[in-house]
Amino acid sequence: MELEFLRWLGERLPADVRAPLGLRDDAAILELSGQRVVTTVDMLTEGVDFLLSQDDPERIGRKALAVNLSDLAAMAARPLAALVALTLPREGALSLAKRLYEGLAPLAEEFGVALAGGDTNTWDGPLAISVTLFGEVTERGPLLRSGARPGDVLLVTGQLGGSRLGHQFDFTPRVREALWLAEHAELHAGIDLSDGLSLDLWRVCQASGVGAMVDTSRIPVADDAARWAAQLADGSTALEHALADGEDFELLLAMPREAAAELVKEQPLACGLSIIGECVAGEGAGKSRLWRREADGSRSPLVPRGYEH
Repeated sequence: MELEFLRWLGERLPADVRAPLGLRDDAAILELSGQRVVTTVDMLTEGVDFLLSQDDPERIGRKALAVNLSDLAAMAARPLAALVALTLPREGALSLAKRLYEGLAPLAEEFGVALAGGDTNTWDGPLAISVTLFGEVTERGPLLRSGARPGDVLLVTGQLGGSRLGHQFDFTPRVREALWLAEHAELHAGIDLSDGLSLDLWRVCQASGVGAMVDTSRIPVADDAARWAAQLADGSTALEHALADGEDFELLLAMPREAAAELVKEQPLACGLSIIGECVAGEGAGKSRLWRREADGSRSPLVPRGYEH
């Protein structure tokens, strides 16, 4: 539904110089009185993003801010301030609100985010929490999805897959890593891996008008991906979960080959950096194509799969 709705909105909404990116990236960039402000909003809802019967409110509150910080990391932007809106179940609303903030506030302090306001309501329905986060563009400019070029190397931070075993709540947004890379490396494009590696890579390719070749043997598969596959016992593999689980909240980056090789050799980030493939020429005007290359050199189409809202 989300992709179709965004296409419809993109055709319907008029272009506006105050929001030059439109709906094409992880966050909006607003041109306000000569200043560029990066803005993003995410809403978490019970039954989709968490279960109050199973998940601690502190972890839910933390995640509500963390997913927005991950969006700013995708743009290599510095966090500034947040607005928090809560729609709380009427019964036990005050206690729940306090616990949500007990999880959210320490993360805000860690990343220098001012909790500037918001809204609070109660009703007879489930919990929903929405965070709007503001950031600032760095001196190097915003990192966009649309800058990947044929010949660029694809890198990811961290490890992928199995996020449902806890990583979806406890991940560290890669804000510091993104800012360091933006300062020390030539980055052409980026996205955070919120919906699955293959699906988010497809989004970068669509925005950049390129294709991609993914070396499946080089994908850093998390141990939890194998544990999740074993727990499901449905025939799925750890690699399939690394490609499509989503909620990894790592960074996928496109950059020149030599610079990428040097970074991977030096490994300046504690979370690790892995080369997983390369950008190739797109298939025709406005189209892109994903391919997977196995360890034996065989190639086949890579179907973009992941979580679609």
